[in-house]
Amino acid sequence: MDVKTDLIGEMVSEDFRTAAIFKKHGIDFCCRGGRTIEEACENKTTDVNKVYNDLENLPSQTEASIDFKSWPLDLLSEYVEKIHHAYVEEKIPVLLAFLDKLCKVHGERHPELYEINALFNQTAQDLSAHLKKEELILFPFIKKMTHAKKRGIELEVPHFGTVENPVHMMEHEHTAEGDRFAKIAELTNHYTPPADACNTYRVTYAMLEEFENDLHTHIHIENNILFPKSIQLEKELK
Repeated sequence: MDVKTDLIGEMVSEDFRTAAIFKKHGIDFCCRGGRTIEEACENKTTDVNKVYNDLENLPSQTEASIDFKSWPLDLLSEYVEKIHHAYVEEKIPVLLAFLDKLCKVHGERHPELYEINALFNQTAQDLSAHLKKEELILFPFIKKMTHAKKRGIELEVPHFGTVENPVHMMEHEHTAEGDRFAKIAELTNHYTPPADACNTYRVTYAMLEEFENDLHTHIHIENNILFPKSIQLEKELK
């Protein structure tokens, strides 16, 4: 890994522990991973040398590290669905209920809660539709491509023309979610509950931060590994 020339998304693909460093320095590694660290720091107050230093001081990877790049695409898409889609579906109703409660109890003293609640409600609506598009349209075609390659059979042309079409739509929606959660992080003071916060308040902020972290991992696997490899596989099959 060359921290000065490699693209951010490539570094995270190679070693996902780097994601925590990019998050610490406010660098988007999932939706805008196609940049070098220097390019990502150009319009920020972030010290590029501090980012380099943190990356260079990472300890050697352990055997437990998951190399998603080596996984077959049908398995990787199934992993995303079973782990990350399931997580989103489980957490959304809980967070919606908690945020509604916070608005009723604390909204008068903390009016930012109303905007946080509105933003997360939009996430719940948009992300739920997004997951279904992946599960019903994109992922089944990725599995068909993997099957076609294994069996050496001809691939049927999908109704959407090329896999790049749904992929670009999914990437656009990922960017929208990344932007929305950046706003939620800002409104919550990076998930720091106020001094008068009750336990529900603290738990909700901790859950929102966990949700964002999971979303970043989810988007990273798709944008930087699953989608590019799917586009490449389709080209090979043609």
